[in-house]
Amino acid sequence: MSIQATIDALTDAGIEIDVNPTSVRAKSRDFFWYSPVLKDRLDHVTADFVATPNTEAEVIEILRICHAEGVPVTTRGAGTGNYGQAMPLAGGCVLHLAKMTAIREIAPGRVVCEPGILLKDLDEACIAESGQELRMFSSTWATATIGGFIAGGSGGVGSVRWGSLRDPGNIIRLRVVTMEAEPRVLEITGDALHRVSHAYGTNGIITEVEMPLAPAYDWIGVFMTFDDFEAALRYAYDLASCDGILIKLATVFEAPIAKDYFARVAPHVDQGDALVALMIAPHAIPGWQTHAAGYDGRMIYRSDETKWERDPGRVFEYGWNHTTLRALKVDPAMTYLQIAYGVDDPFAKVAAIRDALSPECLQHIEITRQDGRVALGGLTLVRFTTEERLDEIVALHETHGAMNFNPHRYTLEEGGRQSVDARQLDFKREADPKGLLNPGKMIAWDDPDWTYEQMYAWPGLKPREAAE
Repeated sequence: MSIQATIDALTDAGIEIDVNPTSVRAKSRDFFWYSPVLKDRLDHVTADFVATPNTEAEVIEILRICHAEGVPVTTRGAGTGNYGQAMPLAGGCVLHLAKMTAIREIAPGRVVCEPGILLKDLDEACIAESGQELRMFSSTWATATIGGFIAGGSGGVGSVRWGSLRDPGNIIRLRVVTMEAEPRVLEITGDALHRVSHAYGTNGIITEVEMPLAPAYDWIGVFMTFDDFEAALRYAYDLASCDGILIKLATVFEAPIAKDYFARVAPHVDQGDALVALMIAPHAIPGWQTHAAGYDGRMIYRSDETKWERDPGRVFEYGWNHTTLRALKVDPAMTYLQIAYGVDDPFAKVAAIRDALSPECLQHIEITRQDGRVALGGLTLVRFTTEERLDEIVALHETHGAMNFNPHRYTLEEGGRQSVDARQLDFKREADPKGLLNPGKMIAWDDPDWTYEQMYAWPGLKPREAAE
């Protein structure tokens, strides 16, 4: 592997290259520090250089040259993921897609664009031109890219209506470039989308996306309080089950999350209040009011009517991974887990976990849909003490049937179902035969017999001392 020869060849080809150590380090990092475990393992990781293409043709040239020199390539959007997806464990090249932001087409029910455009900018363009918006987006809507959302995300705001990102119909088409001696451009649709969506860029570089759109609304953000967490959870679940009431978010926070970690909400809640955050379509407000009358919740904020001395901002920026971010800003000892309580008696699972772990773990529940049924997903706040205790907490969840998608691991399998996705592995063999795309993130490529009994430590990761 010759880094300098690669840089020289890319420069000669007219590719924008950054070798400044400070900016290269900044572009080599994502939000991995949400996890104290990953922070300990990955804080020293940095690329050797950053290549920023303007076009798909430049992506192809970067991959061709890096393939010839044996230089690993890790793709980056805005770096808002928090599992280490965009961390270049082997150094080499960070492929920064920030300048590929073109919108190709906005049509009824769909949009075609390049991967580097921010979710916010894409939504604003679609709304302005067609009165349509993305079905779902991450809570980092203002700063995340559409390509990063597809490659590293699993759902978000809108999942209460549309399910997960990988559900059929939630991605229409991806255009992907392979990393071979002569890179190919592939159009991926249908069931084949599972090969490259949520694959961390390990088996192809997304250069164009086609996503479904839904009618846009001036969503009304609402906060409600309940004296009892179980009552709040039941209310949000029942509301999501009302198909006639159009909502885009239903999030439940156990006390004292709102009081302790939501600075602008805190003056309006008590220490024992559970909080529910909602996004409701304007035309659905009468139905929502009728439904809410049967529950003991109290509305404390409505974005189209309520004026607080300190405006709370967008309601969705309290949910999903923003909840952990807000807690971390107050208490650096906080981290989180990603838990699937599922659709089969999820309330019993939540209750068992609360009985066993509260207040060490505080429930933050996102109401979603799974196979057409209302589901509960936990982005549980955890007060971190030791890595050993965190592993015990994970194991306890699993004994109660609450599956953990571990955000304290940097590999696809450990952050998923702890099993091999044969479709992704097979496609990597086809599209990245040298294993140069985001190495270290797919256990099945490196060690097919791994048993998941302990955290996988990729052998190619440079030790901290060598990096320093």
